[in-house]
Amino acid sequence: MNIQIGDIGHIIQLAIAPVFLLTGIGTMLVVLTNRLGRIIDRTRVLEDRLDIGYNDFYMDELDTLYRRTHLINYSISLSTACGFFVCIIIAMLFLGDILNLTLDKYIAVFFVLAVICLIGCFTYLLREIYLAATAQRIRRHIRPPR
Repeated sequence: MNIQIGDIGHIIQLAIAPVFLLTGIGTMLVVLTNRLGRIIDRTRVLEDRLDIGYNDFYMDELDTLYRRTHLINYSISLSTACGFFVCIIIAMLFLGDILNLTLDKYIAVFFVLAVICLIGCFTYLLREIYLAATAQRIRRHIRPPR
């Protein structure tokens, strides 16, 4: 088994598209973790205020923040799974070419799984955004007691 430089170049060309997809997934993970961080920060502020005294307004907002946290966590999990599947695709591209294996069907299956995870990630992100926007509109009309 003697691998030529031209073969490696061909393998790298095949892996470029999945690598770009992986870059996009990494960027998506940064966006999701930033959103999660902001939700956690707001949750801590409200929990500190609740330590001072019970307030229905803060409890309602905390419930919304907990739901948003779950949605973002699902989105992060699906995005991470998508990245994992893309990494497997890249590895299969290299192994298939180096070892002369026919992995086309496996690559296609993992690509479909990656896309399904990406669709799920975007779906949960969109649900979280809608929940945040709805909560914001509701909070604008209801002010906490002073």
